[in-house]
Amino acid sequence: MAIGTEALREGGPRVTRPRVVSAARTGRRLRADRWAARLVVAGGLLVIASILAMLFVIGAEVVPLFRPASAELVATRPLRAEGAPALRPLGASLGVDEYREVLHLLTAQGVVLAPTSGDEAARVIPIAGLDGAVATAVAGAGRGRFLVGTSDGRVIPLEPRVAVDHATGRRVVSVEPVFGEPSVIDRDRRRPITALAGAVADGGGVVVARVGSTEVVMHSVVERKALIGGTRREERVQALPRLDEGEVTALAVDGRGDDLFVGTSRGELLHYDLRDRGNPALADRVAATPTGAAITVLGFLIGDRTLVAGDARGGVASWQVVPAPAGGPARLTRINEFPAHGDRVVAFSASGRDKGFVTADAAGGLHVSYGTSGRTLLRLAAGRPGLVATVLAPKADGILAVDEQGAVSHWRLHNPHPEATLGTLFGPVWYEGYPAPAYVWQSTGGTDDFEAKLSLTPLIHGTLKGTFYALLIAVPLALLAALHVSEFMDPRLKASLKPIVEIMAALPSVVLGFLAGLWLAPLVERLVPGLFALPVVTTLGILAAFAVWRTLPGRARTAVRPGSEIVLLVPVVVVSAWAAFALGGLVERTLLAGDYRGWLLGALGLTYDQRNSLVVGIAMGFAVIPIIFTIAEDSLAGVPQHLRAGSLALGATRWQTAVRVVLPTASPGIFSAVMIGFGRAVGETMIVLMATGNTPVMDWSIFSGFRALSANIAVELPEAPEGGTLFRVLFLAALLLFVLTFAINTAAEIVRLRLRRRYRSL
Repeated sequence: MAIGTEALREGGPRVTRPRVVSAARTGRRLRADRWAARLVVAGGLLVIASILAMLFVIGAEVVPLFRPASAELVATRPLRAEGAPALRPLGASLGVDEYREVLHLLTAQGVVLAPTSGDEAARVIPIAGLDGAVATAVAGAGRGRFLVGTSDGRVIPLEPRVAVDHATGRRVVSVEPVFGEPSVIDRDRRRPITALAGAVADGGGVVVARVGSTEVVMHSVVERKALIGGTRREERVQALPRLDEGEVTALAVDGRGDDLFVGTSRGELLHYDLRDRGNPALADRVAATPTGAAITVLGFLIGDRTLVAGDARGGVASWQVVPAPAGGPARLTRINEFPAHGDRVVAFSASGRDKGFVTADAAGGLHVSYGTSGRTLLRLAAGRPGLVATVLAPKADGILAVDEQGAVSHWRLHNPHPEATLGTLFGPVWYEGYPAPAYVWQSTGGTDDFEAKLSLTPLIHGTLKGTFYALLIAVPLALLAALHVSEFMDPRLKASLKPIVEIMAALPSVVLGFLAGLWLAPLVERLVPGLFALPVVTTLGILAAFAVWRTLPGRARTAVRPGSEIVLLVPVVVVSAWAAFALGGLVERTLLAGDYRGWLLGALGLTYDQRNSLVVGIAMGFAVIPIIFTIAEDSLAGVPQHLRAGSLALGATRWQTAVRVVLPTASPGIFSAVMIGFGRAVGETMIVLMATGNTPVMDWSIFSGFRALSANIAVELPEAPEGGTLFRVLFLAALLLFVLTFAINTAAEIVRLRLRRRYRSL
């Protein structure tokens, strides 16, 4: 039996008598306490385990993003054909189907078709239209097509057509070379074609060839559709103007047939504008190799905007025709310089899926690089010198290389995320068509040659920008309101108003975002000058009301219950707001020419977007205020009353007591309130998604929108292919949000504990 005491008052002095508590009841209470403690601990452990599980899932999706590229050698086999001599490749003519089963290669004997693995003999198909000549040069013409130059000055188009048959129950890949009508480059048909470049564009094609050892000739075909009659075909052969630039060593024509690039033995790179077919003009001329090494290879990445140049000393660099930032003619500019090969660069092949490419050198080395990031991702060695051609498989999952003896090496390539590096995700990148490196998020495009722009920096900037403007509005209002409610408001009025503010926290974010995007944004657009006048006019109105209040007789002032004066300020604030908006309209009409948006653009260079940071700050501030207010008010109310009483007893006013005693004592809780509000604003999705316009720009203007990490995940993730680069980058964005909130909460807890120790003596 447990014995306690309880007080009784039975009409006389206070007496106590023993209170008997049974041992069974005590045991039940102890067991209940132990089970409650265990449940609390289990709940805490479950929360921690859930967070760690989420972190593990996110990390598992992010880690593959940064795994290095790898390649596995599948086979190395010599090309042999029955009854034919050794098959020696002719320049950059190697190709393969998308399944990497059948390769095709141009040799002096014809087009060689052979399996990429196994011992099956190759098949040789003679080149149609040679008429006694021999093939002397070959070049790619885009879309898997080739141009074959002959010893009598002609060019024969070649298109290896791939067919896939499943009639037998298994996949059978076949390649059939189709030859086009030859074009005569050398009218005398005496000089051989020694270098080639060409393109098949809409309305005609362009072929540029080095005839003999020096002369460069352009053959162009223009098809014009007449209003009456059929299509008129205009064919022109003309020599490019001679310049003292040394021997022409490499040629490249973009897929549109608009630009020709010529590499020379002196390391110069010449850019010709071919838009006027009848008058090709030299547009630019640069020294491409600092050492003056001859340019040996030129080729375009997918999209034909980035040119890759390799030289005789193993150097590899990418170039673009970059628009001038302040107008003027576009200039040929070096964008990236890649790690050099150990020997002369002899071959190049671009990916058909992304901005990746492979280069080969004469010593048998191959480099797999990526044009956007400017990085070499993988280095391979063929084991045999004298490489002549290489090709990156259509799915970018394999590499083939052939040497001058006809031996083919085949690698299986694993490089699923070449565009994702720390530099491309967080640093400035020089994208195609941009005048300078920039931070850009643009995950999708309208064509297959689109260059993915996956910089997370604009999204991080947008997240911090939205949070800053939300807290700029929410923190002063919430903290001042909490201080007034806790220290100055009448308790009965406080009991009515505080629950109303707390209920505001239950409003769904989607509702606030909907109202902000469809109602608040147009309203703010009309009232911007008045909004900026509102704090000044309202403050002056409240001060004027205070001055009037002090002039009232004491009987009138005592009629209002102390702590309820705030009710009298409601009409003052309403009238002040009306006056502020009226004053804003007057200022706009008289000083801003009736259009504040035009004035912002002309005077400050700021563009006003209807859905902007100001709207988000108001809407998200409205969502954050209840959280900060509630926690801060509870912290202020939890300050011991004896501190207030002691301060007041020493002659301090209520305001001095609130600011110098109560506020410092409650500072740990207030700081926690602000940090919790910060976390709420950082993770906000729907308000940011619906009220910002989701433009991933990087500026701190309050009149422009932004795109936050959380909103970007909500927009992009449903459309992202599972396991793709975009999919994993979005998980990386989620990981950044997790790390950001974790770091902020950790720092907040450290500061809170220090503040608590500092003011513990109070």
